[in-house]
Amino acid sequence: MKKHYRLVISCPDRVGIVAAVSQFLNERQGSIIEASHHTDPEQKWFFMRHVIDAESLKISVEEFREQFAPIAEQFDMSWYVNDSSDKPKVMLLATKESHCLNDLLHRWHTGELSCDIVGVIANHEELRSMVEWYKVPYHCIPVPKDDKMPAFQAIEKCIDDSNADTIVLARYMQIFPEYLCEKYRHRVINIHHSFLPSFIGAKPYHQAAVRGVKLIGATCHYVTADLDAGPIIEQDVIRVRHSHTAEDMVRLGKDIEKLVLSRGLRYHLEDRVLVHGNKTVVFSE
Repeated sequence: MKKHYRLVISCPDRVGIVAAVSQFLNERQGSIIEASHHTDPEQKWFFMRHVIDAESLKISVEEFREQFAPIAEQFDMSWYVNDSSDKPKVMLLATKESHCLNDLLHRWHTGELSCDIVGVIANHEELRSMVEWYKVPYHCIPVPKDDKMPAFQAIEKCIDDSNADTIVLARYMQIFPEYLCEKYRHRVINIHHSFLPSFIGAKPYHQAAVRGVKLIGATCHYVTADLDAGPIIEQDVIRVRHSHTAEDMVRLGKDIEKLVLSRGLRYHLEDRVLVHGNKTVVFSE
């Protein structure tokens, strides 16, 4: 898609919001490429995402922000507008498992994910050669069991020094401390199997195989201080049969984890995810 602006709005629902936005764009000859609206009837909250052809507008994105501000104030909007040519910076975190990390690096390398991957942080050395093949900086920051805070402070500095907009836990097996969850609120994305709260702990797929489950899945969500309970971005499932072994389920689980994480990250990068409380509105394709 050619250069465009993405206008994202969340505000109390009332009559006239769509008309006001449409009039604003019409007066500036803005051509709408994609339009998505949703009203939550229970919370009486309105959500909007418009994709606008940047070349059709005679104003810059900075002028857009300045001129749209009075409308935003009138309707008490939480809003932003992004330029598609400004690629978000993404920092990936991993431990030893490579499937999610390699999948994201490959999708970025082939242009499927529109972002700049500024580095990979891991607490082990195993994935260094794979990451460096992609010519991406690799930062190994071990996390000792007895005192993890210095390691997380080093991770925080690495993220901040890279000016990363988004942090992805690509099967990073350390729990983010509460202060980092708050500092990077709605900017840290995680993936986990969808058995939770069942099958907690080690080898969840083996536990599920013993129970004879028929569906396995994955959940992509924003990280909060409540472990694995943040706003959900994307989910999917795959059916398994009685003939599948625990090893088969691990393999299938990895496949669904890769797919769900890449989708969730792409939705986030394309400004398709709006968070309200602990709930999301996702204007997927």
